[in-house]
Amino acid sequence: MFDKLEELEKKLAEIMEKLSDPNIVNDQKEFRSLMKEQSDIQPVVEKYQEYKAAKQQQEDALALLDEESDEEMRELAKEELSEAKKAIEKCENDLKVLLLPKDANDDKNVIVEIRAGVGGEEAALFAGELFRMYQHYADKKRWKIEMMSMDDTGIGGIKDATFMIQGRGAYSKLKYESGVHRVQRVPETESGGRIHTSAASVAIMPEAEEVDVQIDEKDIRIDVMRASGNGGQCVNTTDSAVRLTHYPTGIVIYSQTEKSQIQNKAKAFALLRTKLYDLELQKAHDAETAARRSQIGSGDRSEKVRTYNFPQGRVTDHRIKLTSYRLNEVLNGDIDEFIDGLTAADQAAKLASMEEE
Repeated sequence: MFDKLEELEKKLAEIMEKLSDPNIVNDQKEFRSLMKEQSDIQPVVEKYQEYKAAKQQQEDALALLDEESDEEMRELAKEELSEAKKAIEKCENDLKVLLLPKDANDDKNVIVEIRAGVGGEEAALFAGELFRMYQHYADKKRWKIEMMSMDDTGIGGIKDATFMIQGRGAYSKLKYESGVHRVQRVPETESGGRIHTSAASVAIMPEAEEVDVQIDEKDIRIDVMRASGNGGQCVNTTDSAVRLTHYPTGIVIYSQTEKSQIQNKAKAFALLRTKLYDLELQKAHDAETAARRSQIGSGDRSEKVRTYNFPQGRVTDHRIKLTSYRLNEVLNGDIDEFIDGLTAADQAAKLASMEEE
């Protein structure tokens, strides 16, 4: 591990030297590449330097204990030694986490799909609440949301919605949200006061770029049609909606959110690329059974991941047994407690898996 850290420290010094060259700014591609590499390496190197400072503090304290006969100074040296040992242990643990193999998709934008499940209208209302929860979360992170498709019920509910969240690290934060989310509450239409359980599924997919997925146009049928909807000014009266059918997989993409056929076609192809890329990721996850066991629920769309209980005002994540009695705050996008807990649990599982090998 420490040989690797020494290499990274030298690498960062080389990058900083290159970035100080005024000519590098003229080469925007090289400049962006270096900046990205710097942002990836710097946290690791800074933590390694913190580790080395703690090691030096430990050596100085041990030397003082060997040389000093004054009891007061010896007590001071013992305190410093204890602090240094704690700092070293923490740095070592932090460095192990920082050196874990990074998910290549972590920095990507995400495409989110939310679908109402069992529970009829109540499930659609819950799907709408999940959609707004992720909207609020993205707003807090200053990320941009772009709608791709929406089938709403007209009274605040959503049958299904697909949207993109654009922001660096979006996938690294949201990838654990995939799965079945359940809601337990008394519907307004329930006269007997019985609690009903409904569900909605969430799929989080890293945005695929053209270099990630090559699509053969012979495998696709493109249909152009008039946009459909509940009526009103929002529905286009021109043939601008686009439907893509991918023959090999049977995937059908429909896009009508833009007024331009060209824009709808671009959105449809972007979503098709992402779905095909996601299929490949799912195959890779299924093939790597040991790796799948070390992951905390990312990838399995049928897994029950979280329950939102309205009568008790609680939210429970079943994967890490974390319960919060802040239901309203969570539905308003304050989900960092769950995301941080899931990230920490995933890292701990991966570290344990590496130590077993």
